[in-house]
Amino acid sequence: MRLRFERFSVSLASPLGTATGPVTDREGFVVTVDVGGQRDVGEATPLPGWTESVESCERALRRVARFPDPRRALTGQGDDVLADAPAARHGVALALADAASHRDRLSLYRWLGGEAPVESVPVNATVGDGDVETSVGAAEDAVADGFDCLKVKVGARTPTEDVERLRAVRAACPDVELRADANGAWDRDTAEELVDALADCDLSLLEQPLPSEDVAGHAALREYVAETDAGVDVGLDESLTATRPETLLAAEAADVLVLKPMALGGVDRARSVALAARERGVDVVVTTTIDAVYARTAAVHLAASLPEVRACGLATAGLLDADLASDPAPVEHGAIAVPEGKGNVPRQFRSNSA
Repeated sequence: MRLRFERFSVSLASPLGTATGPVTDREGFVVTVDVGGQRDVGEATPLPGWTESVESCERALRRVARFPDPRRALTGQGDDVLADAPAARHGVALALADAASHRDRLSLYRWLGGEAPVESVPVNATVGDGDVETSVGAAEDAVADGFDCLKVKVGARTPTEDVERLRAVRAACPDVELRADANGAWDRDTAEELVDALADCDLSLLEQPLPSEDVAGHAALREYVAETDAGVDVGLDESLTATRPETLLAAEAADVLVLKPMALGGVDRARSVALAARERGVDVVVTTTIDAVYARTAAVHLAASLPEVRACGLATAGLLDADLASDPAPVEHGAIAVPEGKGNVPRQFRSNSA
């Protein structure tokens, strides 16, 4: 069994703002393993600021490609090769999981441990940080498309403006689940003030309200929410790149962990974090790092392997201007049908190069 990889670049439909600047395309590697003439596929698409750089990812994949058996890279003997390269590990682990699930004649979500057939995974729509009119228009469009969960980006505007935007979205869409994602923009006092100000908005989730390293602050905010009976869950996303998941769980810093398999080093690791979180009474949401089709579909399988998963941030295919292959898991009416058949992406959807 040998591992190979090939570099790719796909353009975004519009630039994506990140902490390290705008991203206009997604560069990564299609990772393949050949098992008895059958090519099984993974994807390593680093996002600097979340994972290693594209160059570091490539170096890690080159080292794994020298192994007589790439499975060694996921064991204690070879895992140091991928220790600082979560995107590379994601690609290797996914290609090997694709091979193993084909061998076992299982869909990837069943191979990961899903106990029962799952038809679809609920997904949220994301509303950007535009003005009130723009935010309400985007929310109404999403509801018309069948979404019943909306995540509104906040934190780029003043707290007063964000309160106005969220109240307007709630008034226009009274029956949806409403979430807010601050991407770490607020301090503790601001977060508490907005929890109070938004009490009438029936927010279900406040995602990453404080900077990623402020573990104690998130724990304190959860206590404040409980004391004031605000009824909103505190979620952590960026904090998972700054602090080990087990540390966040031990600190009781979150009600929900937002899991990005690419940033955590693979769907296998992300599922382990999900199970550990649920054992502690912490829920999970699965999202992408704006990945191409192989990683995005694997994230759908990961979500499907978790019973009664909340609406996930997997409706991201539309952010790409092109893709690596046909999409076997498109969004329809606020949900993604889980691909059936063996492995991750059914073969009829794969590109010739895979």
